[in-house]
Amino acid sequence: MPTLICDCNQTMPLQPRALGTALDENLTLHSTLCRREAGAFQKAIQSGDDVIVACTQETRLFAELAQQTEGATSVIKFVNIRETGGWSKDAAQASPKIAALLALAHLPDAEPVPTVTYKSAGRLLIIGPLDAAERAAELVSDALDVTLFSLGAGSHGGLQERRYPVLAGQIRQLTGWLGAFELNWTRSNPIDLDLCTRCNACLSACPEGAIGFDYQIDMSLCQSHRACVKVCGVAGAIDFSREPEALSEKFDLVLDLRSAPAFTQHALPQGYFRWDGQDSRTLLQLRSLVGEFEKPKFFNYRQKLCAHSRNNTVGCSACIDVCSASAISSEKNRQQIKVNPNLCVGCGACTTVCPTGAISYAYPRPAEQGAKIKTLLSTYAKAGGKHAALLLHSQEAGTRLLGDLGRMARLDPAIRGVPARVMPLGLFHTASTGLELWLSSIAYGASQVWVLMTAEEAPQYREALREQMQVAQAILTGLGYQGEHFRIFEAKDARDLAGLDAQLQAAPAQGVAQAAGFAVQADKRATLELALDHLMLQSMVQAELIALPAASPLGALAIDKDACTLCLSCVSACPASALQDNAERPQLRFIEKNCVQCGLCVTTCPENALALVPQLRLTPQRKEAVVINEMQPYACIRCSKPFGTLKAIESMLGKLAGHAMFQGAAADRLKMCSDCRVIDIYSADNEVKIGDIR
Repeated sequence: MPTLICDCNQTMPLQPRALGTALDENLTLHSTLCRREAGAFQKAIQSGDDVIVACTQETRLFAELAQQTEGATSVIKFVNIRETGGWSKDAAQASPKIAALLALAHLPDAEPVPTVTYKSAGRLLIIGPLDAAERAAELVSDALDVTLFSLGAGSHGGLQERRYPVLAGQIRQLTGWLGAFELNWTRSNPIDLDLCTRCNACLSACPEGAIGFDYQIDMSLCQSHRACVKVCGVAGAIDFSREPEALSEKFDLVLDLRSAPAFTQHALPQGYFRWDGQDSRTLLQLRSLVGEFEKPKFFNYRQKLCAHSRNNTVGCSACIDVCSASAISSEKNRQQIKVNPNLCVGCGACTTVCPTGAISYAYPRPAEQGAKIKTLLSTYAKAGGKHAALLLHSQEAGTRLLGDLGRMARLDPAIRGVPARVMPLGLFHTASTGLELWLSSIAYGASQVWVLMTAEEAPQYREALREQMQVAQAILTGLGYQGEHFRIFEAKDARDLAGLDAQLQAAPAQGVAQAAGFAVQADKRATLELALDHLMLQSMVQAELIALPAASPLGALAIDKDACTLCLSCVSACPASALQDNAERPQLRFIEKNCVQCGLCVTTCPENALALVPQLRLTPQRKEAVVINEMQPYACIRCSKPFGTLKAIESMLGKLAGHAMFQGAAADRLKMCSDCRVIDIYSADNEVKIGDIR
């Protein structure tokens, strides 16, 4: 895979020989690759191999050159080594980082995943005052099929010429997404807008001025003179006896002009837009949404791992709570969640907070994301880099901010730019990585893992990542690794760059002495265990236990043995097999490694005898089945066969002692096994049987 490095005007202290050694490739440094030396680029793209161009400044020009080059079949990848390292104040030490960024580009693209399809015929619904809605319609009606939903006349009223279908009434509900919106409303006004000819006779005839230029009657002003009915005799559009009518209609796109929109979640459904009458980009987006569109199906869901519900009892609802698109809902009767792929925006926050890995990020898959991180860090170390800090950022806003920071460092003596030890890694969304990948990054040799958040993220994402980082930091601190390993940086625009620059200069934290060699697994818990094992192995601390924050997916159970009757309801509720019984004797066993802290056992326990204990045990006992409660078995008073626990039977006898149905022989049957109980009922000769009743 040829790598082409261009340093226009020699603004970066590049070392092609050192870079080539790290990449196992002979590299040539170019200075005018897109102009005088374009022949080298054209020759490379005729090879058929993927070509990496270490320049993003002239991406468009390189694309044009590729189109004009005969026999060009290569896939071209572009890497920014300038703003992310070559223009920083410590650019002379940035060769290991640049080698790592180039090595990252050598990795294959993520494997294809199933797609979600949207089909739009351009049927647009505009909701708002009639005058504003008609003005918006004028700007898009040449490309879209427009219908208006009138919310009053507005300041100027509707046009005399009716150019678009107009609906009116009380909106009950608007649901859906691009190509599949459904509007439900109630039409109750006496004026039928489909029959109205806008002759304005009713406006002139109404003595109360109850009819406006939206051609609807304000019933709070109407005094029932019915003069409007008389003048509308020919058109017959006004009928005060008309019953309210529930209606619905489907649309592909929605433009909402209201201050109180139909959707209040942070991530709006695709195809739904709000407009204040100013930003023309919204209308340009609308005009382009005609046709068939696809996006990746960003998630995989495995119901058997899900800790959301058991026996109609809800345990974990972390994914539902964090979703900013309202794409996840509960189906507790089916012991699962439901994810609407059409509403999902691919943020991945649900996969980050899921304690079991039941829902996982699919594009890229965990193994692919892990390979990127491992390649980045291992190449950096191979090239001689020390104390790498992994900076996770979004592919759009985050990339722009880092580009701005690099350019500012080139011009402003006070700005240092992205440090040589900071490895930027673009993500589709910053909320898509969590505890297992962060700890794996530390195990791979990272000193720190930082996440750069911009104005794109929903507030709950920030809180979720902070909670996960607190757990990760508690683990590393408990293992004896010194310093702050995890942090969220926040920057919205150029005004925040100076602050971001200062934060990026933070001192390194303590990392592992030897980098791990494991690969990130498809299973979240498996990856987490591999990372923990390596971090424990590299730790010099011999503690037995680390207390963790409440958001931890790792932990144990506290049991009140005085309250527990060993009914074992918790065993059947546990989705991770952390709680187990013993077929040979009344025992409750617990495997801490399997516990995901979902709380299903706690909510299921009828005696309220269980409580979650977020922690990480560092001894081998964590992976073993440990007896946390056991009791003496209770033997049947008739056949002596054990059929329950002494405490459970005594508790039952105590609760039913005063009940009229369980006195005398009936009370003794509570002390019998199920077989003996039936035998005793049918063999008793002093009780009335149902067959004796006439």
